[in-house]
Amino acid sequence: MTDRFDKSRLPSRHVSVGPERAPHRSYYYAMGIAEEDIQKPFVGLASAGNNSAPCNTTLDAQADAAQAGVIRNGGMPRRFNTITVTDGIAMGHQGMKSSLVSREVIADSVELSVRGHCYDALVGFAGCDKSLPGMMMAMLRLNVPSIFVYGGSILPGRYHDKDVTVVDVFEAVGQHAAGNCPLADLTELEKVACPGHGACGGQFTANTMACVGEAIGLSLPNSNMVPAPYSSREQIAVAAGYQVMDLVERNLRPRDICTREAFINAARVVAATGGSTNGALHLPAMAHEAGIDFDLFDVAEAFKSTPYIADLKPGGQYVAKDMYEAGGVYMLMKTMLSGGFLDGNCVTVTGKTLGENIDEVTWNPDQKVIHDVRTPLSPTGGVVGLRGSLAPDGAIVKVAGMHRLQFTGPARVFDCEEDCFAAVEARSIAEGEVLVIRYEGPKGGPGMREMLSTTAALYGLGLGETVALITDGRFSGGTRGFCIGHVGPEAADGGPIALVEDGDIIRIDAEAGTIDLEVPAETLAARQAAWQPRANDYQSGALWRYAHNVGPAYKGAVTHPGAAAETHVYADI
Repeated sequence: MTDRFDKSRLPSRHVSVGPERAPHRSYYYAMGIAEEDIQKPFVGLASAGNNSAPCNTTLDAQADAAQAGVIRNGGMPRRFNTITVTDGIAMGHQGMKSSLVSREVIADSVELSVRGHCYDALVGFAGCDKSLPGMMMAMLRLNVPSIFVYGGSILPGRYHDKDVTVVDVFEAVGQHAAGNCPLADLTELEKVACPGHGACGGQFTANTMACVGEAIGLSLPNSNMVPAPYSSREQIAVAAGYQVMDLVERNLRPRDICTREAFINAARVVAATGGSTNGALHLPAMAHEAGIDFDLFDVAEAFKSTPYIADLKPGGQYVAKDMYEAGGVYMLMKTMLSGGFLDGNCVTVTGKTLGENIDEVTWNPDQKVIHDVRTPLSPTGGVVGLRGSLAPDGAIVKVAGMHRLQFTGPARVFDCEEDCFAAVEARSIAEGEVLVIRYEGPKGGPGMREMLSTTAALYGLGLGETVALITDGRFSGGTRGFCIGHVGPEAADGGPIALVEDGDIIRIDAEAGTIDLEVPAETLAARQAAWQPRANDYQSGALWRYAHNVGPAYKGAVTHPGAAAETHVYADI
């Protein structure tokens, strides 16, 4: 043991130090670990790697590569795995109910593995949507020195000389239903849209949360936009393993890094990139793990004053590979900081402040992806928070790339996504309608499903901006059009969305940030008195447990009291 690390103050002493720990050490000897290595800090390398989808197929190799960095800088690496549920495969059917629940399972499983084995630090590798916030939630919950590594995005597919992503395939399904896309063309597109390893390539949820990792200070600078197939991902993994040992030496922890100011920085980066509305769900959940009160309305406040400057799909032209080539997240933050939209004093995993890291970046005026804040794509953010009589607890909409910011129309009500999708497929949706999908919230779904299949089909039919869609569920980061999610209180709790009837007029103003149900108060009161809670089909297992523990979406749909209720922090055991 070197003088760099005081093992008597680290969690791993409980499984490695003293005569009473001889049985514990015998397990390490069984794995071929030398006596001197058992005296080093133990570093958990948590991988969400699997063969479920291309988002995750490179993660185990990256986590294995990180071992070299840990060893080189004085630590003992211990790799383990957690689950993922991949949204692109879970989308459009009952499997999507598992998606948001998996975020909690990922955070819980990483926590339990680190607690059970008394690891002193954590490097987390994630690829698909919920595994990114789940991994960062575990880091904040445990509060051991940690670094987050994104596995990287997929390269764009090419179809008829255009870059395409999986969202183009979802939208082509709607075009096929409308008779505008022959089956042969749909089949050709599906075979080229996803050309290899990596997460979905647009500014969907995975890439949005990858940007958050850098903006909030938990990831190494300009590491997360590097595409998954690039060989430099291995170097990033090694660097993360090496750097986490410096954090152990300094005792620099996630809650030292992820302050309220850092969360505001992260929210601003989501808005500036036209990122996923899911950012407004995951940032409050991460803040909850740190004991910071930061809900949907705090996120929306940051969104409101942030210019939209990154021209990324689905609202724009480019994909993550293009953003990487343009200079990455730090190039984006360079112009944001110069415009006064970021707090540069926040500490990062480099040990330096965000501002000091940004000082090392030179602005590239020749790239086309990231606009200067003085010449934004639009003066306010690509994502907007809403509130009003239909959503007293708030709602969220992505406006990046939209031409229409106000919408008023009669409601068309569906009590599940499948019924709405069937109506879209049958082409029985009329222009000007406000589609309402309810009982899909965190508790009512259960699981708060995403609705990409439905929204993409609407776009395929040419109805993307001529109808609005409102739900107490969620939307994919790939969703575009007038689609409003996270409406709260949710229908399962008897919120106003449960009381809407066909033909009711709903008025939405994404510029003013309002969403209102234009029904007289006495009529709503009578409907409320007659309303009865609904049972769902999930009366046992993980989804039942989730429904009975989950809180409201505006607070992150979390399932436990969070750091505010702590009487001890794992890192200090």
